[in-house]
Amino acid sequence: MSKIEVDTIDTVTGTSELTIGGTNATSITLGSGASFSNVSGQNYPAFMVTRKTIQSISDATETKIQFNNEIIDTDSAFDSATNYRFTVPSGKGGSYLIYIQLTADMGAVSNYSNGYIRIKKNGTEPLTGNQFDARSGTLGRYNTLYSSALTSLSATDYLEGYAFLDDTSGSPSIFGQNDNIPYTCMYAIRIGA
Repeated sequence: MSKIEVDTIDTVTGTSELTIGGTNATSITLGSGASFSNVSGQNYPAFMVTRKTIQSISDATETKIQFNNEIIDTDSAFDSATNYRFTVPSGKGGSYLIYIQLTADMGAVSNYSNGYIRIKKNGTEPLTGNQFDARSGTLGRYNTLYSSALTSLSATDYLEGYAFLDDTSGSPSIFGQNDNIPYTCMYAIRIGA
């Protein structure tokens, strides 16, 4: 094994990318006590999206939440216009921490019967969820559901938020942003490879 001792390694003039290792390198090991500094992007991709306006939905029917307002989208990986989903970019698979929240608007006091929120992977696989059932009592007009998950995702996997709201009057909706407060939101961050 050879040893090189230098104070600075830099690129040649006119280039901006420095590559350490090549076709034979599979890992880089830092010595005991060494650490990275001035490094960004370890926890990317990351996103936070909200529902900007009220989304009316069918009563007692599972419905995709249309997150239509991007607060953060580091890798332009969240589609907030068509599919309302986050798709893991190529080379960005790993462990992700995910959170979802919605505020249900039932139109009038005591209309909330029951409901749930879910984060789904690839459209069908529920990763997590939260349910609140008020059929044995009465609740107000607005109720907030939230859930989180820690999961492993691969490139091209996608995440979506779903809601089910049962309204005694039959006209539920998902509350949008009000006074810049994101009452309905979803976010995720990659926390490791």
